[in-house]
Amino acid sequence: MERLGCRYCGSPRHADIVLITGPLTTRIRDQVLRVWNEIPEPKVTVAVGICPISGGVFREGYSIDGPIDKYIPVDVNVPGCPPRPQAILEAVALGLKIWKQKLGLEA
Repeated sequence: MERLGCRYCGSPRHADIVLITGPLTTRIRDQVLRVWNEIPEPKVTVAVGICPISGGVFREGYSIDGPIDKYIPVDVNVPGCPPRPQAILEAVALGLKIWKQKLGLEA
């Protein structure tokens, strides 16, 4: 990821791209939305794996409140259970391109 210029940051206020992994449960939904709202605009959301995209094998569970795009706009989906590492890298690269477009740096 660092080859793409990406670094982990300790605060959502310093993030530009957020990767969401795992199913969205009713227990963590409010915390996820709070953290997502702390990320400044423009921001890009990448759903990594089938769990945030549809709930995966857990989708019929009583505690699953996903898919994530029900609450948060998702810019890039990375299907798979688990997704291939190359697919995650490609998704982050695409997310970076989308982020630059949102900033008006690329056409």
